[in-house]
Amino acid sequence: MKTIKYLFFILVSLVSTTLFAQYTEVINSNRPGMSRSAFSVGTNVLQFEVGPLFIKEERTPLPRYEVSGFGVDFSARYGLLFEELELNIEGNYQNDTRTLFSTFNTENKRSNFKYLTIGAKYLIYDPYKNAEEDKPNLYSWNANRGFKWKSLIPAVAVYAGVNYDTENNPYTAPGIEGFSPKFMIATQNNFNGGWVFVMNLIKDRIGTDQSDFSYILTLTHSFSPQWVIFGETQGIQSDFYADNLLRFGGAYLWSKNFQLDTAVTFNTKDTPSVLNITLGASYRLDFHKDKNIDNGNSATDELERKLRSKGAKKKKKRKKALDTEEKQAKKRKRKDEDFDK
Repeated sequence: MKTIKYLFFILVSLVSTTLFAQYTEVINSNRPGMSRSAFSVGTNVLQFEVGPLFIKEERTPLPRYEVSGFGVDFSARYGLLFEELELNIEGNYQNDTRTLFSTFNTENKRSNFKYLTIGAKYLIYDPYKNAEEDKPNLYSWNANRGFKWKSLIPAVAVYAGVNYDTENNPYTAPGIEGFSPKFMIATQNNFNGGWVFVMNLIKDRIGTDQSDFSYILTLTHSFSPQWVIFGETQGIQSDFYADNLLRFGGAYLWSKNFQLDTAVTFNTKDTPSVLNITLGASYRLDFHKDKNIDNGNSATDELERKLRSKGAKKKKKRKKALDTEEKQAKKRKRKDEDFDK
């Protein structure tokens, strides 16, 4: 029975660590969705996320055109100085052919970065930090998976970054070049049962003729320690481009530092219709040092101490009971001897 409690405690501790800490025992990737988590990767963790994708776009109303090609999403993330702080660089490079259907069909081969951004994210509010009531219940699996009203309060992070666009970029509005700021608010709710909800509100290329506003809503569910599925909606609004994208996919945890993923993106309009298929991977170099573990105060160490302490107390209690019983037996024996006299 003691062994079962021990294993159960470790399992619950790992789950709660994954949900409620900056650093996690296994890789915590933003992929395969496009939203950004409110939490950082953890101090001294360098993480790479990359995803090649197949691109297909088709506009049916005039002017009719078709775009086909490939691209790659990529990012590098690093936790610096504080658990709440993350530095990152991310971008999307695309290479495609745009065919314009008219009296004479024309093909235009294009390639450039759709975006390239350097920025920093900081967690300003963490509702799970130092929450005594969120400690795992060692005696009830259902209690640990039940709904908690406090989970409706999200973690909140802010992001500030700088875009860089080259001159005559075919994927941006005319005249867009150089540097422009980007800001984002990211929220994250972690619900019991492996459900996570992330929301991003983004203002991009501020002060330019392509000042985009977009939102991303992502719902993720982990139904086993290795498998995760997700659904996502992304809305984009600007004078240059507007769309509502739907995205579905999943990820597989190959090892604690390596994840594989896939996703499909599409929309419901024809100006143009969009179909992207992505295969990706995430890998981290983990140099994180946990102060609690370094001081011997990990959850496992704490449990072992409690078990040893409990065992010692029981042993001491049994010894005390035996000593008391022995003293009472000696006392009764002396009374019997005095009575015989």
